[in-house]
Amino acid sequence: MQERVSRPTESRAIPFDTAKLDSLMEAAGLDILVATSKHNVQYLLDAERAIFFDYMDALGVSRYLPVLIYPKGAPDKAAYIGHRLETHQRAVAPLWVPQVRTEGNGSVDAISLAARLIKEAGMPTKRIGVEMPFLPMDAGRALSDALPDSEIKDALLVLERLRAVKSPTELGRLKKASELVIESMNEVIANHGPGTTKQQLFDALRIAEVKRGLTFEYCLLACGASHNRAPSADRWETGDVLSLDSGGNYRGYIGDLARMAVLGEPDSELKDLLAEIEAVQRAAFAAVRPGTMGGEIYAAAEMRLAQSSRRDCTDFLAHGMGLVSHEAPRLTAKGPIPYDDPDARRPLEPGMVVSIETTMKHPRRGFIKLEDTVAVTATGYEIFGEGSRGWNIGGSALAQ
Repeated sequence: MQERVSRPTESRAIPFDTAKLDSLMEAAGLDILVATSKHNVQYLLDAERAIFFDYMDALGVSRYLPVLIYPKGAPDKAAYIGHRLETHQRAVAPLWVPQVRTEGNGSVDAISLAARLIKEAGMPTKRIGVEMPFLPMDAGRALSDALPDSEIKDALLVLERLRAVKSPTELGRLKKASELVIESMNEVIANHGPGTTKQQLFDALRIAEVKRGLTFEYCLLACGASHNRAPSADRWETGDVLSLDSGGNYRGYIGDLARMAVLGEPDSELKDLLAEIEAVQRAAFAAVRPGTMGGEIYAAAEMRLAQSSRRDCTDFLAHGMGLVSHEAPRLTAKGPIPYDDPDARRPLEPGMVVSIETTMKHPRRGFIKLEDTVAVTATGYEIFGEGSRGWNIGGSALAQ
């Protein structure tokens, strides 16, 4: 096969802190980093994902596998291996890495070329860090076979720590994503009234997010007394509450928020229930500031939750947000997704981003929830997409 080789036509700055990555690799005992997840490759390149493979990885009998090679302390020897179908994309938007190869057709092709480039560059290969959850078995075997004297280690947490503090550009994308999700929810709530099915609401939110430039990722929605959050033929009727919890992706970064609506005017009980959730959210926000241990977010929320009349059916959760939902900072080991909580005992830093959510599963009134994306600033916190926190009125645009 004829090789396709593209080289940058202009010099670009390295988009991440190489000293920080080198330090993290040293602490983890790594000589070379081989990143293969679409999100970490996007981060390390500061480039859009391959257009053809942004939605799906499978192609023919294999899959798309982007590979970014980074030797500790030697960014001048870094290389990127992409699929031949992204050749034109990389030509019009040059990457910072010295060598860009877009000639692969599948996972084994890509990783075999990566191994060859590593050997040709004379890089130390004693300890190679890979993303274990994002390296398919055939590629992993090919890498081990090509470099039999190397120890293959997991570098997932190295990359998590590198991404934990967001750049101004990343913060801007997260803020934009959050604001557009709220706009989309407001449109759907205002333009749908009694008798609308959950499936129709789901489909309408997808359209609303996409037309605003978001990639729709998911929507969990519940209405009436039900706690079931799957789209279905169930209908939103007068007096029913509606919970919308959606993730919209803007240039790789996820806006993950939840807001509430009701068909008709909210009664005093509904106002009180949402006010209790808001009080827990605000207590957690107040703990978000640089230098505070991450666990203080939970301590503040749980102290306020203990005062709630509905604490028996209310849960609190805080987790990191960015290119991945539930990325660092990791604040609890008791959440619905299993992982350790190292950041509960580490100070929060400006640029970290946390999703803060309080959920009430009321036995009569249904699923009531607020979720917010909160950034740590130099002096405290900023809420991304703060609007529409109260009871939004369904069908309000229809009555005009």
